[in-house]
This record gives sequence, structure tokens and C-alpha cells, in this order.
Amino acid sequence: MKITINIDPSLKDTEIVVNCAALTPETETIISALRIMDSQMPVTKGDESFILDIAKIVYIEAVDRKTFVYTENECYETKLKLYETEERLCGSGFLRISKSCLVQLRYIRSIRAELDRRLRLTLENGEQMIVSRQYADELKKRLGVK
Repeated sequence: MKITINIDPSLKDTEIVVNCAALTPETETIISALRIMDSQMPVTKGDESFILDIAKIVYIEAVDRKTFVYTENECYETKLKLYETEERLCGSGFLRISKSCLVQLRYIRSIRAELDRRLRLTLENGEQMIVSRQYADELKKRLGVK
């Protein structure tokens, strides 16, 4: 991989251009990281509102018609529905793993096959999650795992 940085004081905005022969998983990871760096999400905890950096989100889960956003140490709530959150984050390294859960791929530590083509994920914080059969193939493809 070759990285070129051009510094031009006359420019008003930073522009990042990615030139590649094919869109590989490595290239997708780079693009996702760039998108995550500049993204934020409004969340609440109790009666306080916060603006949370997308990069800090480990996973998002829908429970009883509420959507919860989990970081390594905190749990927040968002007014967005899970499908709305998925639409906003689809290019930022998140992937749906079940009807009620999105996970940020970079927080996955390991994957283990379960019965009935399901997968068990272990996240960086030690938490384990089940990937349903419907989403298992896409997860393997995104991670480059066969």
C-alpha cells in the first residue's frame, strides 16, 4: 500500500481520495475507518443527552421497542429505530448479526461456529453474542473468514 499526502495551504477542505485496483476487504476497512472518524450519534442516558462518537460504539441492540447503544463501559438509548441506525451506520463498519442487533466489526475478537450454522462472537470487552444463520454468511464475507 502506498500513502501520499499533499499539503496545500490554499485548500479550504480536506479531501481524501482512495485509488485501488479492486475494492478489497482491506480497502473497505480503510474507508470505514475514515467514515467513523467523522460520525456522531445523539443518545440519551437518564435525562441527559449526549453526542456519541460512532467509533466508540461496540454494538446496538433493540429490546422492547427501544434501541440501546453500548460502548465499552456505558449503555445509552437512542430515539432511532434499529433499521434507521443501520441505514446511518452501514458504511461505518457495522453489520447486522440478528433481527435485534448490530455490531461494529472492529470490536470482534473471535468467532466460533455453533449448531445450525449460527456463530458465536466474542467481543473485545469479553461479551459474547450469537449471529443468526441469516446473517452468518455476510459476516464471514465481511471479515474474510471461510
